[in-house]
Amino acid sequence: MEAAKSLKVNSVKNKSKTSSTKNTISKVKEITYTILIYAELIFMCFIVLFPVVWIVGSSFNEGTSLAGATPIPSNPTIAHYVELFEKTNFAKWYLNTLKIAVINMLFSVFLSTTMGYIFARFRFKGKKPALISILVLQMFPSFMGMTALYILFLTFNLLDNHWALILCYSAGQIPYNTWLIKGYMNSIPKELDESAMLDGATKGQIFFKIMFPLIQPIVSFVAVTTFMTPWMDFIFPRLIISSNHKLTLAVGLYDMISGNSQNNFTMFAAGCVLVAVPITLVYISMQKFLIEGMTAGANKG
Repeated sequence: MEAAKSLKVNSVKNKSKTSSTKNTISKVKEITYTILIYAELIFMCFIVLFPVVWIVGSSFNEGTSLAGATPIPSNPTIAHYVELFEKTNFAKWYLNTLKIAVINMLFSVFLSTTMGYIFARFRFKGKKPALISILVLQMFPSFMGMTALYILFLTFNLLDNHWALILCYSAGQIPYNTWLIKGYMNSIPKELDESAMLDGATKGQIFFKIMFPLIQPIVSFVAVTTFMTPWMDFIFPRLIISSNHKLTLAVGLYDMISGNSQNNFTMFAAGCVLVAVPITLVYISMQKFLIEGMTAGANKG
């Protein structure tokens, strides 16, 4: 009996040792995975933030070259920011880009949301071919139509005119945004529309008072993406706009460093910092809606 008891005690002890060893190994693995994940995140943050810190620091460096620029300047100066407004049309370029971005955002949001509402809630002949056509149009790069657009704007005397950019940006972003908003609206029950119609609401009232408040996340996402387009685009404004005082920021800043005698790289860095300010503010202020819009559009589309 005593031998059997001792065997049982030893087996219990061995099991406890084995389980404790397994727990220790699992904890070590968990800690190792956590360290690796945080190390990867820190490394990626360094890769993303270093160029930002470097360009911001370069804008405060003395001189005009980026060769000796450092992320943390020894003698910081704001002379490049002052020269940017005094020696160039930067303020005019800024206002031009802001005007184009705001009007483009308003037009794109209105056209995309109304088209998304029509395709999501109405039944009509040619609906499916129209949706397929919109989908196919997204497959062709915008470069293919630049020559045709140039000839078209030349015919209607719209060259060197901001409205040419606004019309192209607004129309070009409709296909993708329409599909995005339509997919989001399809996730909203149609019973809401039917109950509102029973109460005497019109289609317009249903859209503005019921649907529009419910689709704010995806509308915010579309608004931010369409707002950003004029700030980033270079090729199309370069083709359409020729007057210096009508240039957008991307083209104007490029002209500062494009010539053989142009070496205003630190001033160019200052301009890049100022260009990033509105985009950063928009992203920070609408971060919640952006995340909701991206996740909802991906899962419900």
